[in-house]
Amino acid sequence: MKPKVATAWLGGCSGCHMSFLDMDERLIELADKMDLVYSPIADVKKFPENVDVTLVEGAIANTEHEEMAHIIRRNSRFVVSFGDCAVTGNVTAMRNGLTLDEVLERSYVQLADVTPQIPRDYPTIAELMKQARPLHELVRVDAFIHGCPPTADQIWFAVSQLLEGKLPALSNVYLRYG
Repeated sequence: MKPKVATAWLGGCSGCHMSFLDMDERLIELADKMDLVYSPIADVKKFPENVDVTLVEGAIANTEHEEMAHIIRRNSRFVVSFGDCAVTGNVTAMRNGLTLDEVLERSYVQLADVTPQIPRDYPTIAELMKQARPLHELVRVDAFIHGCPPTADQIWFAVSQLLEGKLPALSNVYLRYG
């Protein structure tokens, strides 16, 4: 049975997933070694149970991200912070120097094209958190792949090693035990 692999996209730009796709023909090799069971590049609605490796792109920026991070951790044997937004907060956390009211005013009133108003009810969008946070501040993370975004070669190496049951030794891949 092939290892189950998932990727998730939280508060980021999708650059890490674009680099994942930049592996080009190597994606076919990965498809032979793993089952991609959840990803924004696949139309799967519910995060599955018993995932072997999950790559998580993006910071925790809203309540939906927070909930998803817990779901991922509960259902994944190995969680990887995938790219600098997940590792440090990076660009997503640039708003952390502002108050939540300032962020909402700028986003929903000052930059609005039509009907400027700050959302008070959240039926269709997730409520923004006061601070954007890196993944490891909310859930246990087993490895960190730095880069904005990481290169296709770095991702290929890290995922290939993980699928072989090895811990990747790459200068920008950092592992945590425990």
